[in-house]
Amino acid sequence: MSLDVSPALLEQAERGEVDEAEFVDCVRTSLPYAWEMISSLVARLQVDGGAFADNRTPPPDEQARGQLLRALASDAIRGALQRHFGVRLAFQNCHRVAVFPLDPSVDERLARFTSVRAQLLNQSPELRDC
Repeated sequence: MSLDVSPALLEQAERGEVDEAEFVDCVRTSLPYAWEMISSLVARLQVDGGAFADNRTPPPDEQARGQLLRALASDAIRGALQRHFGVRLAFQNCHRVAVFPLDPSVDERLARFTSVRAQLLNQSPELRDC
């Protein structure tokens, strides 16, 4: 299971109405490595400015790697995190997470980051099985 869902949150979902803030808190507590990675990148983007902030350091272990994969591979989780932090998330390999501001002026940079070319250039033998 990817998230530790409280009985109250599960009950909300069963009724058809889910408070997104409670869902985001569930993500925060269930996927702490992913949460910390994304929130630290958002803080760095806010402090440093620029087109984006990214992480190039592989996760310390498979559990952390799994958290990133779960957070960024799920449309619901990824979308909720983007809305919560007010950014666009991008992801390459098993660890290269980037946050982009919502400002349309960085659209071209985001397109380059998420391009097939960028994906290929971001490959290396040590990341083959990540």
